[in-house]
Amino acid sequence: MSALESRLTQAFRTAGHPLLIPYAVGGYPDKASCARILRAYAESGAGIVEIGVPFSDPLADGPVIQGASVQALKGGIRPADVIDLASGPAQAGVPVVLMTYLNTILAYGPARFFADCSAKGVAGVVVPDVPVEEAGDLQRTAGQSGVDVILLAAPTSTDARLERIASAASGFIYCVSTTGVTGARAALSAGLPAFVERVRRYTDLPLAVGFGVSTAEQAGEVARFADGVIIGSSLVDIVRRGEDLDDALAGVREFLTGAGEAVGARERTV
Repeated sequence: MSALESRLTQAFRTAGHPLLIPYAVGGYPDKASCARILRAYAESGAGIVEIGVPFSDPLADGPVIQGASVQALKGGIRPADVIDLASGPAQAGVPVVLMTYLNTILAYGPARFFADCSAKGVAGVVVPDVPVEEAGDLQRTAGQSGVDVILLAAPTSTDARLERIASAASGFIYCVSTTGVTGARAALSAGLPAFVERVRRYTDLPLAVGFGVSTAEQAGEVARFADGVIIGSSLVDIVRRGEDLDDALAGVREFLTGAGEAVGARERTV
């Protein structure tokens, strides 16, 4: 799929400011509650919503998201349930990106998986355990259903590898802010702006930063130089710590309002 055809690329281009991209674990704490959380995301300024498909061996996820995934799986959540949940934000006009792992797609059947994603409004899928060298077949299958496979770039990537990722990417590029797994961080890497600038040399696709963006202040800092800010573990933790769902939703809305103001108030400096 070319960038010109991508719903995700268009979402960045038409926003006029960096996008806030909140993440939720699909089906956590249960399917009905998750649907309400996703609705709160859509109503609280999300430019794109990312939903994680619970998986038993989530290599890229830290303890907060792992714990939520375990609970969702114990509650009987399956990939089809998460795809179904995507229809909520999508019907509200907010593009949806899923994060999942290759084994989930293969077990589901790639063609059926991406067709079902498209039918429910999923615009892109992040597959963190598929490197660019092995992504071609998956991208072709996804493209037949109008879905982007979102490629990741890491601070450890060489310039040659970043160029290869950029040449194969569509939708946007997911820039990993730090090495390691997802999770809240006390501070952003001092080298993050330079890393994003390195990626930008090779592409005009939007660049979204995730893994470790934990506060509204950090979101505002990232918005100085990136096109999108992905926040996951902090939001999942708000839900985990809520006295009940209404309390959790109030916390989610408050957090996203602050983060949205921080992101929308900043112009990119790079």
